[in-house]
Amino acid sequence: MQKLSDPTQKMLLKTEEELFNQLVDNDHPFRKLDEVIDFELLVEPLRKECYSEVGQNGIDIKKGLKALLVQFWEDYSDRQMEKCLKENIAVRWFCEFGLTENTPDHTYFCKLRKRLGVDLIRDIFNDVNVILNSQGLFGNVFNFIDASTIISKVSLWEERDQAIKDGEEKLNNLVVNKYTADKEAKWGAKSKHNIWFGYKRHCSVDMRHGLIRNVAATPANVLDYQALDQVCPNQGMVFMDKLYDCELARQVVQEHNCYNGVIRKNNNKHKNKDLDSWRSKTRMPFEGTFSKLSKRARYKGLDKTNIQCYLQSICYNLKKAVKILPLEAAPVGA
Repeated sequence: MQKLSDPTQKMLLKTEEELFNQLVDNDHPFRKLDEVIDFELLVEPLRKECYSEVGQNGIDIKKGLKALLVQFWEDYSDRQMEKCLKENIAVRWFCEFGLTENTPDHTYFCKLRKRLGVDLIRDIFNDVNVILNSQGLFGNVFNFIDASTIISKVSLWEERDQAIKDGEEKLNNLVVNKYTADKEAKWGAKSKHNIWFGYKRHCSVDMRHGLIRNVAATPANVLDYQALDQVCPNQGMVFMDKLYDCELARQVVQEHNCYNGVIRKNNNKHKNKDLDSWRSKTRMPFEGTFSKLSKRARYKGLDKTNIQCYLQSICYNLKKAVKILPLEAAPVGA
């Protein structure tokens, strides 16, 4: 077989790249996302933290991070993401895999999440928010804080029967970690009719465009106000429901230099019904943020659930960003 000269190879590669580029619609969300976020700048710290300069070259972290974002953007499992990378032209283009380039199998995504860990993925979430803030998507004035359920994918009927057989009165939070496969999950309750086993997602939502400013996961038995310090912003007014009307929450809000916009409990002597009505109506348009985030735990364990929360929040913010921000220039090959 005749070997092609270097100029010929470069020409063929250029032709393939141009063809590949033309296969993706000009207004595709992934094109806009590539303009909104400078991924090369975003992953530069990850290369130094996660990879050695010696040894065999693997899949570039930029490709891996983009693939993780697509996975949570579309709510794919690891196996679904493997298939998507093989078959979806737009995803291949966005993740920078060539038309004929081999793509990773499903085990790669689990290994990548483990390699990055909670701290680095939290840094990515914060770095993305800094970029979106520089483009005017955060108002930094009003914030809405609340918590929502994350239900662990475990069945507890056999565990309950075993606990009772062992002499326990019931399978409650004092003993549940002895029996369940998810050792860090707990029982939580919003009311006597709303009880679940798993975790809580605590969110601070900026009320300009409804973007998630801060997020944290805790076991489900952690009370909402006990996690307030993890998600409270450092400026502006904070809107919260009655569960946050307590002394500890007031102290946290004050320490973060914020104005307290909590809805007072009915037995609070300082309650102002008209003011609380205004606060309730003001925050109402942003309550949908919590309903759009998955209520199912993808993984077992608190660290993995935090990773899920950060990646889902990044994708939620980016989906909003590509709808709000204009496409600045026509892409090459348009």
